[in-house]
Amino acid sequence: MFAIIETGGKQYKVNEGDILFIEKLDAEEGSSVTFDKVLAVSGDSEFKVGAPYVEGATVSANVVKNGKGKKIYVMTYKSKKNEKRKMGHRQPYTKVQISAING
Repeated sequence: MFAIIETGGKQYKVNEGDILFIEKLDAEEGSSVTFDKVLAVSGDSEFKVGAPYVEGATVSANVVKNGKGKKIYVMTYKSKKNEKRKMGHRQPYTKVQISAING
């Protein structure tokens, strides 16, 4: 059984037990999160597609940790102006483990 959920402006295909790195959520480590924006659910014999979401379908997950990704560096440069700048960015994320798919 799998489901397709939407969170943080992105779509993820999830199975029970999967571990995902998603956009940062306001949830503490060890707490439970429920995703109600389920786009599709596949069971043993049927496949339900929502318009845009499947009614009554939810996906439950446990928050494993909150953190920041690896640092990326961005250079801005303007030619002939002697203007350059180096900036760094670390994207925050939430690591979740899918516990149940209810659909």
